[in-house]
Amino acid sequence: MSSSAPVVRSVVDDTSGEVLRDIPLPPYVTGEDAQFAVRAVVVHAPRRWSGGTICRNDASPHPCRLHRWGRRVLTLRGLPSAEIDALIERGDPAATPPYRPGA
Repeated sequence: MSSSAPVVRSVVDDTSGEVLRDIPLPPYVTGEDAQFAVRAVVVHAPRRWSGGTICRNDASPHPCRLHRWGRRVLTLRGLPSAEIDALIERGDPAATPPYRPGA
């Protein structure tokens, strides 16, 4: 495990000009964290719009902060990108993420 400090990205909100930082990751990912992450990626899924791709929940540019956080948590839990995409496609925010031992 690396001892380097986590990287925090900043995003500027186009509507207010406010700088939004990525949501910090938990120190270790629990089953509850993974469940919240599934909800985040499903509820904040991409939606095609005339101006481009936006967050289905809050209309911010996609991927929004919660979607990025959810993907990072599920990746730390051991889910590959294809499985995360399948959860989003299913569209069930209460779906139980697959458990990956040793992840």
